[in-house]
Amino acid sequence: MFKLKEVKAHCDVPCGIYDPSAAQIAALSVIRMVDLMLAAEPKHDTAYHNNMARYVAVKETEAIKCKEEIRIIWGDFIKPPQIAENPEIHTIVHNIMMLGGAAKQHASRDKAMELLAEVNKFAEIFWKIKGVKTKVAKSPYAPNEDVVYPVL
Repeated sequence: MFKLKEVKAHCDVPCGIYDPSAAQIAALSVIRMVDLMLAAEPKHDTAYHNNMARYVAVKETEAIKCKEEIRIIWGDFIKPPQIAENPEIHTIVHNIMMLGGAAKQHASRDKAMELLAEVNKFAEIFWKIKGVKTKVAKSPYAPNEDVVYPVL
């Protein structure tokens, strides 16, 4: 129809709008759901089973979201020159994929914390690539864990 011989695209969305914060919030949500699951007093009533089912469903959804957000940034934003400067990025992304799966398989706070730690490593590299300094601060909501934030 247009008789174009070649079309090129740099990425799925305009450059500059990638942000690992959604993955960080998802990782925090996984921790929060595990905390709620571990704190729940086992009962044989409908409310307990309803709450537990909801915690598990949210944990699963947030683990998938975390993996997806990282995969998109890694696949669409990170380019060979940035990989050369940050060769550990592939290992970090692989760890996130594995830990996201572990978060779905288990109710382990340790695994959920490892997931957040790897996502924070990824966020540090991401912001370094963008030329933005970072700081570590407690999230302002439960589970109140350390998160890498850009200094804007």
